[in-house]
Amino acid sequence: MNFKLDKEKALCPQICEQLCLAILMGEYLPDEKILSVRETALDFGINPNTVQRAYESLEEQGILYSVRGSGWYVSEDTSIAKERIKNTVKEKTALYFLAMSALGYSLEETKNYVKEWENE
Repeated sequence: MNFKLDKEKALCPQICEQLCLAILMGEYLPDEKILSVRETALDFGINPNTVQRAYESLEEQGILYSVRGSGWYVSEDTSIAKERIKNTVKEKTALYFLAMSALGYSLEETKNYVKEWENE
């Protein structure tokens, strides 16, 4: 995994989001083993319990599964990870438009700003 965590924000949801993104980007394939809890914790300099909670959360959602004594694996059905990322994108987009509205930008002005940014 090649991502960074913002240690000012809750870590568990960030780990879940980044793992789902890695799955969608093909960094992890269905039934492929992912980094162990310990390896991930060491990579990020965080508590292994946080990583364990993230992995368990993804297991509850059907995105990962564990094999006792072997480790954690990507579930065969990656559509759940895709749906999770889609929902995250919707939430972040809504927050962006709300923030722009709070700054006094109309919906049309915000859309134009996004188009300008895209063309830069």
